[in-house]
Amino acid sequence: MRMLPAQPCLLCGAPSKTGLCCEACDAELPRLTGGHCPVCALPTPSGEVCGECLKHAPAFDHTVAPFSYGFPLDKLIQSLKFRERLILVNYLADAVVKRVTAVPDCLVALPLHQSRLRERGFNQSMLLARRISQRLDIPLLPHACERVRNTPPQSSLPWKERDKNMRQAFTCIPEAGVRGKHVAIVDDVMTTGASIGELAQALKRAGAREVSAWVVARTLPHDR
Repeated sequence: MRMLPAQPCLLCGAPSKTGLCCEACDAELPRLTGGHCPVCALPTPSGEVCGECLKHAPAFDHTVAPFSYGFPLDKLIQSLKFRERLILVNYLADAVVKRVTAVPDCLVALPLHQSRLRERGFNQSMLLARRISQRLDIPLLPHACERVRNTPPQSSLPWKERDKNMRQAFTCIPEAGVRGKHVAIVDDVMTTGASIGELAQALKRAGAREVSAWVVARTLPHDR
């Protein structure tokens, strides 16, 4: 077996021969375990649908999330988004792939507005979606949906204002090819679910039969 040369762990800097993170840091990543609502991925005692989803069902039908959004996973995602550590894309996308049990017909990435895309230079959700598309051999529809409102970043707003901020932020073209299909939306983090929920509504207006949310991390109540 060929041994890989040691490289600095992205979290602690110690030599790592197991990947981007050393074994110790990888073990510290906050994996989402235990019972969780199959719709929104928030904890429930026995893995049943949570009360909030029963009362106010979101537009998406399922959520896949390998991690909760906490230390030190949050540092990896922030490094990808704001420090252009694109080497993290495969590592994070492959973690999502390992949690997938039901394969959809196609993937879409949560779009960035064109002005935000020009500013950042890349859409991390699209990069994650491309990797997942390759790993699972699922068609990616890169131009099916568009962000038509340049909304303030969700992280800059109080929780109660996030749903309002995302209203009518997305559109999906009728020729997108989603009619009658199960579509998975790929994003990095789900916090309130407002962004993914609004895009899911747009996809269902375009005829999607079912919409899943595939995210690297889910923000849990104690993280809010």
